[in-house]
Amino acid sequence: MLPLNSRLLLLVAILMPAMARAAETKHVLVIGIDGCRPDALAVADTPHLDALIQNGTYFEGTDIVSPDRKNPANTVSGPGWSNLLCGVWPDKHGVLDNKFTEPKYDQFPHFFVRLKEARPDARTVSFSDWKPIRDHITRGGDVVLDFSPPADVKGPSGYETGDAASTAACVELLGKEAPTAVVLYLGQVDENGHAHGFHPSVVQYRDAIERVDGHIGQALAAIRRRPNAKNEDWLVIVCTDHGGTGTDHGNGHKNFDIRRTFMIVSGKGAKQGRSTDPTYQVDVAPTAFKHLGVDSRPEWALDGKAVGLNE
Repeated sequence: MLPLNSRLLLLVAILMPAMARAAETKHVLVIGIDGCRPDALAVADTPHLDALIQNGTYFEGTDIVSPDRKNPANTVSGPGWSNLLCGVWPDKHGVLDNKFTEPKYDQFPHFFVRLKEARPDARTVSFSDWKPIRDHITRGGDVVLDFSPPADVKGPSGYETGDAASTAACVELLGKEAPTAVVLYLGQVDENGHAHGFHPSVVQYRDAIERVDGHIGQALAAIRRRPNAKNEDWLVIVCTDHGGTGTDHGNGHKNFDIRRTFMIVSGKGAKQGRSTDPTYQVDVAPTAFKHLGVDSRPEWALDGKAVGLNE
């Protein structure tokens, strides 16, 4: 048997990593890439996304359609981002298309609202360049900034400018503070898909993914530069609202290239490896809650589950 002092030292050595993790403040960064097909992501040059995959779990077949309920919604951005950010399917949040005619966000809100219910001191911020995210989906955020292109600017260029502005604002804020939850939405991949085609062989589509990867790298670098970074535990979740085929993605419930997406769950608390386990858009919000130590309440009636995290 080891002497008492040796046993105490061994116990301290075992417990110290766990104690250090417990002392870290937990944060979540959700990065939304609109209209990004996973097969195009696989062939694009994306060193920053690749690094996130290496340090987390990459889910290869995240579905945008519920496996067990009638889905009345079109396969477009309004329902997609509502699924992702609210954690429930369209039969609950009520968004069936991009018109937002009868949303039920008062009953099934953005995960920011639920986070504030559980932790009133939580700091939440959102950056996007698709106006409906600010106007309709993101509620309860402490900072909600929109960089949508002017109405007279058509095509991908406006979203390329908007993505750069959203990222710059995100980087600036991260240099000053560490919010509890951050959402960064990037729209140019979808716009290039509509303009040139949603396919890995389309150069403009791949180029847009690579530019977005550069923006993601800037946000990640801002987190690493934070003065207290060593005492912060950031979980990064990367997701998308739909794929596409040709230059469209509507009515894609039975189209593999539209309804099959991906999810990356990356950070100190994430499992590592690639996974074909069933995952769904509604899993994003519960995953964020679990990392932040927030128990999902029964009355929230979330449809998703936490994925990709160590127990």
